[in-house]
Amino acid sequence: WPDVVLLDGGRFGAAQAAGRAVVVVFWSTTCPFCRNHNKHVQKLHRAAQGRQLAVLGVARETDAAVVQAYARAQGYEFPITLQTRPLAEALSTRNVIPLTVVVDRQGRLKQVLPGEMFEEDVLELLALAA
Repeated sequence: WPDVVLLDGGRFGAAQAAGRAVVVVFWSTTCPFCRNHNKHVQKLHRAAQGRQLAVLGVARETDAAVVQAYARAQGYEFPITLQTRPLAEALSTRNVIPLTVVVDRQGRLKQVLPGEMFEEDVLELLALAA
């Protein structure tokens, strides 16, 4: 796992991913499909609390203030980073958003899911925590 800085000043890296499945979502504040998709990702994040599953958002923007304001307005509570490049190089270089990448609890890449997903499909990712 690349070590990335989060918007809140925290970090996400190998220590935070250890023993947990991780759902990484690449998105943009200007993408209406991402906005719909991330509503479901937020539900997944809430449902994953206390389980062996982490959610990480990767915003494609470079202005932290814009992303913070957008995330606050949308009610996103999942951790977000702007450090797209190290995560894209490690997980998927596909240039589509939203892009959902699933890594299992052993740190293996399981799925790369391009495009907006239905709520049921996003919430099915909770099974990774079992």
